[in-house]
Order: sequence, then structure tokens, then C-alpha cells
Amino acid sequence: SSMYNSTNILIINYMKGYEEACKSFEPKDLEVSAVGRHFMITGANSGIGRATAMVVAKKGGTVHMVCRNKGRAEEARAAIVNESGNTEVFIHIVDLSQTHKVSQFAENFKKQFSSLNVLINNAGCMLHKRELNAEGLEKNFATNIMGVYILTQTLIPLLQMSRDPRVITVSSGGMLVQKLRFDDLQSEKGSFDGLMVYAQNKRQQVVLTEQWAKANPLIHFSVMHPGWVDTPAVSSSMPEFHHMMGERLRTVEQGADTVVWLALSRVVSRMCSGQFFQDRQPVPTHLPLAWTHSSADEMCSGHVPLEGDLKEDPGHWRLQ
Repeated sequence: SSMYNSTNILIINYMKGYEEACKSFEPKDLEVSAVGRHFMITGANSGIGRATAMVVAKKGGTVHMVCRNKGRAEEARAAIVNESGNTEVFIHIVDLSQTHKVSQFAENFKKQFSSLNVLINNAGCMLHKRELNAEGLEKNFATNIMGVYILTQTLIPLLQMSRDPRVITVSSGGMLVQKLRFDDLQSEKGSFDGLMVYAQNKRQQVVLTEQWAKANPLIHFSVMHPGWVDTPAVSSSMPEFHHMMGERLRTVEQGADTVVWLALSRVVSRMCSGQFFQDRQPVPTHLPLAWTHSSADEMCSGHVPLEGDLKEDPGHWRLQ
């Protein structure tokens, strides 16, 4: 069918290698100093978060690493300080799945620091069984959505007072196979599939970003797909995929490139807020002819008629 073909074309586009994509990059975009600017990065002790923190530290920025594990955070901080020579790297221990703790942390941060220029929502999780946190929220949703929402929403006043403020959320091309499910945000209906729950959370992040951009014109919001990256999170939560992709996976530095570009480049501040990026380019948030659109009426009323599960077998996404 035409939808299936267009899906595959877009999936292939999302698979496009970094080496090919970076031919069109403008090196001058990242010839900038970050001195005097404050960057908060969640999940900064490994993977894309750590690679981003390293670049920002090397550019002279003040880095706030928001991590769950103290030991791993301290190890990562030591490596970043050692390699960058920048000691302005701070650790904040917070578990993003505990929403009241996130709120507490963000409120305290506002009292302690007078500016925050860039917030990078990078931390995420993919649990394959349905588990609830202490507040009764499904854990993937609690971490990937509620934690991100509360942290961002609470820090918006501080961001608004800062120069050239930006919020970047690390999403995934996997969200292309999910339509926003207003009436099932915590994946209670049907069977629980960790990959599809993750994809739904990533779609929710895209919609959140679009809504934030409309509501907060003083801040530049963006959401991005890092490509398929060889991170500890991918190898532990998607072992078969990790093994199958092998050397075709991107390095963490390649995966972090668009995050770094969105955080640092001057050209970004002149671009439209609320967009979805891959390889430094805004890309569509829906497949051509796809069923994943929600109409403006649905978006405003909060009621989306469900069109059943994905019409095509989502297996082709799993193979990305």
C-alpha cells in the first residue's frame, strides 16, 4: 500500500547515516563560546547526555548534571572536568521517576541559581513490564513525561529571565509509529509492549514541545531524534536490536551532535520554535499519509478518536 511504502521511505531516511548527513553541516555553527551560560542536562552521566556535557564543558559553559546514580555521576564529572579543564560542572542527584522529588529539586534550583540558559531533557527509560511508582504513575510515563513536564514547567520562569533561553528534548524517530492517545497516556489498555509505550512517550514529548512553544514565545523549544545510537540504554533495553544493528549504530558523539547544535548554535535562535529535528534539520513529525495525525479540534478538546492499533505491523520500526 502507499502508506506502507511511504513509511518505509521515511524510515530509511531516518536511518540515513551520520557520515552522509554531516556533509551538509556548517562547521562555523559550533565555533561559539558557552562561557557564562548555564546548561542543565538530565541523564548526563552516560550516553548522549554525557557526550553533550563534555562538549558544553569544553566550550566553557557551566554544566548542571542531573543524574540518578551518585557514583556514576561523580565518575562522569571527574572525566568531564579532567578532559575539558572546566571545573564549573555540578552534580544534582534526582530520580526523574519520582515526580514530587523533581518538583522539589526544580524549586530549590530556582532559589539557588539566578540563571538557566539551556535545559536539555535527555534522561529516559524503557521498562518492558508495567510498573507503578510510589505516586501510582506508570514508570515509563513518570520518567519520560511527568518528570520532563514538571522539571521544564517549574524552570520556565528562570529560563525566561535568562539570555537566549532554550529547551531541547531528546525524543526518538520511534514516535512516528504512534498517534497521541489522549485517553490512554499511561498505557493501561491492551497488552503492554515496552517498545510501543516508549514510542508513545516520545510522541507525547513532541506534542508537549509544540504546546510549550506556543505558550512561551520567549523560550526556544525543540525536540530531536538522535539517530540510532550505541548507548548503554539501547544495549540494555533493546539487546536484539543492538546486536542486529552492530556497527551501523552511531557513536554517542554523533548522536549528541544535533543536541549540541540546538544548544549552542546561533542560527537556532532564528529558527521557528517547537520543531522536530534530525541531523540539524527540521523534519516532519508524521509519516506521509499516516494515521498518526490528530486534528486541531482533537488537540484542543483533548479527545482523540482512536483508530485502533498501528495499521501496519510495527515490526518494521523495531528493525530500525
